[in-house]
Amino acid sequence: MERTVIGFEIKERIAFIEMQDSKHLNCLSEVLCKEMQDALNEAYASECVGVVIKSQINHGVWSAGHNIKELPTDGHDPLGYTVEMERLLRKVQDLPIPVIAYVEGTVWGGACDLCLSCDMIVAADTSTFAITPAKIGIPYNASGIMHFINQLGINKAREMFFTANPIEASDALNVGLLNAIAPLDKLPELLENRFLNPLRRNSVLSISAIKRQFRILSRAATVISSESFEQINSYRDKVYRGDDYREGLASFLEKRPAVYKGKASDLDS
Repeated sequence: MERTVIGFEIKERIAFIEMQDSKHLNCLSEVLCKEMQDALNEAYASECVGVVIKSQINHGVWSAGHNIKELPTDGHDPLGYTVEMERLLRKVQDLPIPVIAYVEGTVWGGACDLCLSCDMIVAADTSTFAITPAKIGIPYNASGIMHFINQLGINKAREMFFTANPIEASDALNVGLLNAIAPLDKLPELLENRFLNPLRRNSVLSISAIKRQFRILSRAATVISSESFEQINSYRDKVYRGDDYREGLASFLEKRPAVYKGKASDLDS
């Protein structure tokens, strides 16, 4: 696949994948998500022992999350199973070698989910993280919410989803979202010495087996009944087919405050 918004190189058995659509704040467009999946496949096929996902920074943004202009307005689920961003998240989670998110700026929306889908996250101490579906009327999906609950605990996850406020790197470190933080000029040294060098030294066969176990066990811990799954889908369906969802997208694209009219009781009917 020809890559237009993704950079890729291998250094000493580590694959570096760089988001290079800084003009669009590295939003997770269909093209970017497809190219990153291809790069992840190449990293594994090349027998790398790990992957680092980084980005070209513009206006201090690591990634602005899902491309709002690509979200459907025809009643389809904006975060359905076959959406390219969701495919990318599963690819990162299921890749049989460790994936590290290397964050140097602000992280928004679905890009937070991308970071949480990685096995480890290192960040500059000036980075911030915000999960923002409530700002634009999107009903987030169960798999994404479970990522946050598993990583942060339910109370911090609620805070991030309900308020959509960014949390600072120090706070994110304290609640377990991040593995390590450092000043921007010290971040490359931290990545190399604490994470990449050990990956190069250790048994990739052992690490791969352990990662696969982590994934299986984390899924086993979040199994829900079919009735609960249907209930979740009914709530989400009412949101993305409703007026508030369309208003959220329109207000974002028109760069104006949203005027929401929906009521919590609308989900009871």
